[in-house]
Amino acid sequence: MSRLPVVIATRESRLALWQAEHVQALLRERFDMDVELLGMTTRGDQILDRALSKVGGKGLFVKELETALEEGRAHLAVHSLKDVPMDLPAGFELACVMQREDPRDAFVSPRHESLQALPQGARVGTSSLRRVVQLRARRPDLLIEPLRGNLDTRLRKLDEGHYDAIILAAAGLKRLGLAHRIRTAFEVHEMLPCAGQGALGLEIRRDAPPSLRDPLRTLIDLPTLLAVTAERAVSRALGGSCSMPLAAHAVVSGGQLRLEAALGHPTDASQPLLSARIESVAGDVSAADALGRQIAERLLAAGAAPYLQAAAALSASPE
Repeated sequence: MSRLPVVIATRESRLALWQAEHVQALLRERFDMDVELLGMTTRGDQILDRALSKVGGKGLFVKELETALEEGRAHLAVHSLKDVPMDLPAGFELACVMQREDPRDAFVSPRHESLQALPQGARVGTSSLRRVVQLRARRPDLLIEPLRGNLDTRLRKLDEGHYDAIILAAAGLKRLGLAHRIRTAFEVHEMLPCAGQGALGLEIRRDAPPSLRDPLRTLIDLPTLLAVTAERAVSRALGGSCSMPLAAHAVVSGGQLRLEAALGHPTDASQPLLSARIESVAGDVSAADALGRQIAERLLAAGAAPYLQAAAALSASPE
């Protein structure tokens, strides 16, 4: 391995830096690699007054990092996989999906123990359409209000009294030592996570040398890779937009992959959640991808087309 440093491109939020430093430490300890971090601010970090669906989607969190890879200023980028678009630009690939942290959503509140304990009309903060449609299905009386910003910013807004509760990914809270802020974690059947939630993806250029590619390959967690491949295949088959209130979660156990997905209507709260599930042998990535596409077909058969059309219209409409 060349002694020239390997540079990791990362967002500069506290959680993103934790994730990059985690990968940095593994590469140093296991392969004696010289690894440096290149902190960057992305457009997704800068635009906080508009919904992601209106300004380019979650891909806004990765574009600047990919530019650093393309220009040779960095050699790999560490992402929360849930923020990575379903299809990467030409010339890039995910070299590694690491072992998943808790994929569930967390209920966070200074005063209330659970979603069920919230009083009628309570204010709940989230900007995830996936969470919005599932919250409305469980508690249509709640006032669900937008919440943007990094994890610390969201917690501060909660503590300042702007919300009665907020919904966050449990993984981020646990990684930053903030598990004590979790009043309760939603079980998967209560609030289905989004594709890739809790997993880290390491992105490289397709022409990256074996001296980088081979060490990254050793960090792959196969059960996580198969699960998120199936989840992301559902989203990819349905259009993959962040204006699409889609949840997808898979678990690999005993050689079987169990995949569940749910789709809500982005604007019409009276429309039911559509759901589908499947369980089958999925020993490799291609089989996991095929299961994801099967779930997408089942959702379409259940009436997903108008939901997807409404999501596309929402994404295209001005603020």
